[in-house]
Amino acid sequence: MICLICVGLEGTAEKTGVGIVNSEGTILASKGKALIPGKGGIHPREAAEHHAENLVPLITQTLEESGLTIEDVDLVAFARGPGLGPALRTVATAARSLALSLDVPLIGVNHCIGHVEIGRLTTGCQDPLTLYVSGGNTQVIAFDAGRYQIFGETLDIAIGNCLDQFARTVGLGHPGGPKIEELARKSGNYLKLPYTVKGMDLSFSGLLTAAVRKFESGAALEDLCYSLQETSFSMLVEVTERALAHSKKREVLLVGGVAANKRLREMLNIMAQEHYADFFMPEMKYCGDNGAMIAWLGMIMHQHGIKQNIGNSKVIQRYRTDEVDVPWMEKSSQKLQLPPEIMAKGAEANIYQDQYLEEEVLSKKRIPKGYRIKEIDQYLRKKRTRKEAKLLGESKRCGVITPLVYHVDEENSTIILEKVKGKDVKELFNGKNKLEISEILAISKSIGVNVARLHNCGIIHGDLTTSNIIQRNRENHQEADIVFIDFGLGKNSNLVEDKGVDLLVFKKAINGIHHDISQECFNSILEGYQGADDYKKIVAKIEEIESRGRYTS
Repeated sequence: MICLICVGLEGTAEKTGVGIVNSEGTILASKGKALIPGKGGIHPREAAEHHAENLVPLITQTLEESGLTIEDVDLVAFARGPGLGPALRTVATAARSLALSLDVPLIGVNHCIGHVEIGRLTTGCQDPLTLYVSGGNTQVIAFDAGRYQIFGETLDIAIGNCLDQFARTVGLGHPGGPKIEELARKSGNYLKLPYTVKGMDLSFSGLLTAAVRKFESGAALEDLCYSLQETSFSMLVEVTERALAHSKKREVLLVGGVAANKRLREMLNIMAQEHYADFFMPEMKYCGDNGAMIAWLGMIMHQHGIKQNIGNSKVIQRYRTDEVDVPWMEKSSQKLQLPPEIMAKGAEANIYQDQYLEEEVLSKKRIPKGYRIKEIDQYLRKKRTRKEAKLLGESKRCGVITPLVYHVDEENSTIILEKVKGKDVKELFNGKNKLEISEILAISKSIGVNVARLHNCGIIHGDLTTSNIIQRNRENHQEADIVFIDFGLGKNSNLVEDKGVDLLVFKKAINGIHHDISQECFNSILEGYQGADDYKKIVAKIEEIESRGRYTS
C-alpha cells in the first residue's frame, strides 16, 4: 500500500500550526507559533494577520523537519472551524491555494474532533470520554451513534477564557492560566465562590464575576487564584464524572490547551481511578492547537472516502462537534466494571443494597471525592444530601412518584431509600431488550407530564437523564409508573431560565446516549410537557439557551 502524506494547517484562534503526518499514523513534523498580545485579549483581525505572516515559514520548517519536499504532499487539510472568522478564512485561503498549486485533494476538518483524534493516536486509547478544555472551548465529548456527541458544555464562556479574563482584570497579563496556576501553588486558603453545575453542563460567568469582586474588595491574589482554580476545575471534573457514569465508558481523555495545568490533570486522574476507568493525556505539544491534529484528522477522513472540493470548503465559524459523521469510529463493547459490593456508581454517590426495619432498601452514600478539596467536597455532599431528601418529599406532593425516604444521615451524607423494582429508562431505550418505538414515545410523553408537574411546583430536578428515571414494574396489570430519582442537583425555582435549562440538560443526555431516537423522544417529552405553566416561554427559552453555546472566545 502506498504511504500518503498529509499537511495540516491550524489557525482557529491565536496559534498558527502546521503539521505533517503519513497514512500509517506517524507524525513527521509539527511546528507552531502563538500570537501573544501586548495587552487585552486576542483580536480576530490580529490573529488573521499573524497566520498570514507565519504560515509559509512554518510550512517550510515542517518540510525541513520531515525531510520531505512540497512535491511529496498528497493531501492538504485545514481547520474549518469552530474559531475566529478572519483567522479561519485566512488559513482556508492558504490551504486552497496550496492544494490547487499541488493539484492534490483538499479537506476541511472540525478542530474539536482533531483534538480527540490526535489524543487517540498518541495515547492508544480507543473509545474515550473526552474533556476538551481550551481558551475558546469547553466540551465533554463521547462517541455514540456514528458521531462524537456533546454530553456537556459551557453555557457561557469557556474555562480558558474565564481564566484569561480574570488574569487580565487583576493585572497578570495574557495568557492567564500558567500565572494563575503558579500563584495558586502559594496558597491553601479557600475563599468560597459560586459552584455552578447544571447536569452535565456548567457556567463560568458567575464564578468569574465573583472572583473579580473579591479581588476588588481586597482579597489576596494567591488565595483567589487557588480558589478560582479549585472551584472551576472541580466543576469540570464533576461534569466529566457525570458523563462517565451515564455513558459507562472505560477511558477518560484530557485534551486542549488548559490540559497544561498539572492540578487539572491530577484531579481528572483521581476521578478516573475512583470510577475504575483509565486516564489518558497526549504529550503537551499535542494538547494545545497544532497542525499535526489537523493533518491526522484529514488523513482519516480521506482514507474513509470523505471527499471535498474548493466549492464546499467554506469555513464554519460555529462548527459543532456533533455535526460531523465519523465512519472510522466504533463504539467499544467494554464497559465500566464495578466491585460486587457496589450496586451502582453515579457521579453523586455509590448505591449499596441494605436492610432497614426488615425492609430491603438502598443506601445512597455520597462518599468523599478525592479530587475536590475538603472545603468544597464537604459543603457539596451535605448540601446535596439535605436538598435531595427535601425535594423527594416535595415531589410526591406535586403528583410525581419518587422513592420513599426512610432515613437521612446528613453527617455521613447518606440517605436510606426505598428500592424501586423496575428498570431505568436508559436501559429500556437503549438496552438489549430495547422497547418498540411506540412504547418509547409513550414513556417519553409520560416523562414530560411529570416534569411539568415538578416545574409547576417550582422544583428543578437539575440532572434529568434517562439514568435517573425508572419505570416501575407493573403490578396487577396496572399501567407502569414513572419514578424520578437523584435530586442531588435539584433546587426550588420558578424562573423560566431554570426550567429551560432543566429540559435542555435532558435533551443533551438523550442525544448523547439515544441519538437514533433522540429527536422523537424529546418531541414526545415536550408533548407531555404542555401542561406546564408558561409552556411556550419555556420551550422558547430552551432554543435561546442552545443558541448561546460558545465555541470561540
